[in-house]
Amino acid sequence: MRLPQLLAGSAAALALFAGLGSAAMADTFAMVTINSQALFFNQINDGAKAAAKAAGAELVIFDANNVPAAQNTAIENYVTQKVDGIILIAIDVNGVKPAITEAKNAGIPVIAIDAQIPDGDNVSFVGVDNMMAGEEIGKHYADYVTKEMGGEASVGVVGALNSFIQNQRLDGFKKAVGMSGAKVTFLDTVDGQNVQDVALGAAENLMTANPAMTTLYATGEPALIGSVSAVESQGRQGDVKVFGWDLTAQAVKGIDEGWVAAVVQQDPAGEGKAAVEALSRLKKGETVEPIINIPVTIVTKDNVDRFRGMFQ
Repeated sequence: MRLPQLLAGSAAALALFAGLGSAAMADTFAMVTINSQALFFNQINDGAKAAAKAAGAELVIFDANNVPAAQNTAIENYVTQKVDGIILIAIDVNGVKPAITEAKNAGIPVIAIDAQIPDGDNVSFVGVDNMMAGEEIGKHYADYVTKEMGGEASVGVVGALNSFIQNQRLDGFKKAVGMSGAKVTFLDTVDGQNVQDVALGAAENLMTANPAMTTLYATGEPALIGSVSAVESQGRQGDVKVFGWDLTAQAVKGIDEGWVAAVVQQDPAGEGKAAVEALSRLKKGETVEPIINIPVTIVTKDNVDRFRGMFQ
């Protein structure tokens, strides 16, 4: 993102907030998100919007468009504007810490969603234990390899190397697979950068470089969309099984056809809802838990019907 674009985005968010300032002294919460491309982040927004409406609060949303520095600038601007609370879906969990501390010093609570802030000054974290869930899908993967693939497989990974949480998902996956006893060879890990088109190209290059690869693991929604698209574009549905995170319509289609084997499904709307509710409680002088866990589901052909309504 160019600097003028960043400043324009910040200015637009602040102008929106300024327009809300006269709204009968309603609490104003600001959400700083990663991008508006991924369905996952939009579902967080939807849950947060619904909870804010129910609480009689105003919610403003800043889209960082995958630029870590934009998140810092947005938080600093919201501190200046004296919002009542900030919800953050961090890109760089360490780089954003000074801005979180600035908010705390100004008396503005920050709730982190999805990405935990190591030793950060946020009052709570809402989301998934990504390392543990990575282990969960890793165990499922190893069981699948043992039962469906003769106990042997090779796996390529499409990740987002700038994403702390997606690296946790990979670490947990590797840990569980390594302890399983299944004979799994880890091939290359390519960087999809949390962008669908980039992930598609990375997945295609991964398969081209490893023609004997039998499985793919995608650590997030853009990576999964890219991986699914790459398998289809190269006609590899018959010999590559896909595992990943965050359902999409394309992934459901792959599950129905039998070559997308398992997808970790979070509850992003539930995360957004829980974060707004936590800020509302804090505003009333109540306390919140430092960690608010939202469970995940591993979606397979056996339970995919429960999730079809999301894509209709």
